[in-house]
Amino acid sequence: MAAGYRVDAQRWRVLFDDLMLTVGHRFRRPEPRRRVRDFVRGLLAPLPTKNCWTIAEHAGDAGPDGMQDLLTRVKWEDTAVRADVREFVGHHLGETDAVLVNDETGDLKKGRHTVGVQRQYSGTAGKIENCQLAVHLVYATDAAHAMLDTALYLPKSWWDDPERRAEAGIPGCVRFATKPQLASRMIEAAVAAGLPCRWAAGDEAYGNDPRLAARLRQLRLGYVLALACSHQVTTGIGTYRVDVLAAELPATAWQRVSAGRGAKGYRYYDWSFTALPHADDEHGGHHWLLIRRNRRTGELAFYRCWSPEPAALHTLVTVAGHRWKIEESFQAAKTGLGLDQHQNRRWTSWHRWTTLAILAHAFLAAATAGHRHHDEPTDLIPLTVNELRHLFNILIIEPTRRRCDLLLWSIRRRRHQSRAKTSHYARQALIEP
Repeated sequence: MAAGYRVDAQRWRVLFDDLMLTVGHRFRRPEPRRRVRDFVRGLLAPLPTKNCWTIAEHAGDAGPDGMQDLLTRVKWEDTAVRADVREFVGHHLGETDAVLVNDETGDLKKGRHTVGVQRQYSGTAGKIENCQLAVHLVYATDAAHAMLDTALYLPKSWWDDPERRAEAGIPGCVRFATKPQLASRMIEAAVAAGLPCRWAAGDEAYGNDPRLAARLRQLRLGYVLALACSHQVTTGIGTYRVDVLAAELPATAWQRVSAGRGAKGYRYYDWSFTALPHADDEHGGHHWLLIRRNRRTGELAFYRCWSPEPAALHTLVTVAGHRWKIEESFQAAKTGLGLDQHQNRRWTSWHRWTTLAILAHAFLAAATAGHRHHDEPTDLIPLTVNELRHLFNILIIEPTRRRCDLLLWSIRRRRHQSRAKTSHYARQALIEP
């Protein structure tokens, strides 16, 4: 180790072991407890692609059956494991001013048999594609952010096709829910569990739903939710579309405030906020319309805001800036933890894969936040989630990893591909002349 530069790898090992012991009580037998540990280590490892085959080979298993069983046949509740992750995040990252951030992400898919898939708009692709959409909840503070919870969105087309739902293994108790409804359920669960937080944030898909805003007020959770430019608000001088109101604001109504630190400097925008006393309801509190203006392009963004207590402009801007942290979480989880690399068509296996990816991200977030409490040399940026994952693999995973017979794994893969090819040709022969 270079002189003057230290990392506490032993602390990371202890933190990882504690987390795996915590979730381990969700499994009845020692075999799945060992396997889930190996699975998460595989997600943390720098594998070119991540699926049950590559993770099993990395773990030193004789074949992929055990990892596949972990996602399909072994009895365990993914909701209970996510509850353990939520408690872990609250213990290591918990702050009273934390923000719960909701957003969805899409995974591009082929065919129509993967659970939840249809042609729909994906923000990941920026257009309508054949994809799955899942709503995620992220816990964000000034120092760190970690993934907490997830819910797969099922389009209405799936509810008109009972046979398709049965084939995907969707439980009968599952009912159709919009994305804001899924977000509301996850937030309610976090608040009911006592997770320390004071704010919620989300984009237009959530800000345009008045029922979600009403539920957050009922929970006494302040919010900064994005709005469409066509949204109407009532001020002391009348009812206006928010974009019309913004055009009529005088120059003195705008203030230059940073929405947070970026990789290339502070994220400065012009901001204006207007009190909305006519928006009061039985929940009381304080309502505002917050408007953001890009200093270079003039592009506008609008937010509905509420807090049970008075809040300064800087506070609302900080909460709005925290919404971007969910994009950083998605990027880290997809590029480093295989969040979108699953090959699972059914309901249960999708939720289990995603839950274990969330668990791995929560560990990295907690380990990174703990490292920042130590003195750092001034010529280094703080340790990032991606860099810590790299170091954890080199210093902790690799020295203790079981090795497998690489030739036997090559034979197994080619035999599996041969059987699949034979099966495809046989199926084609039944329908083709």
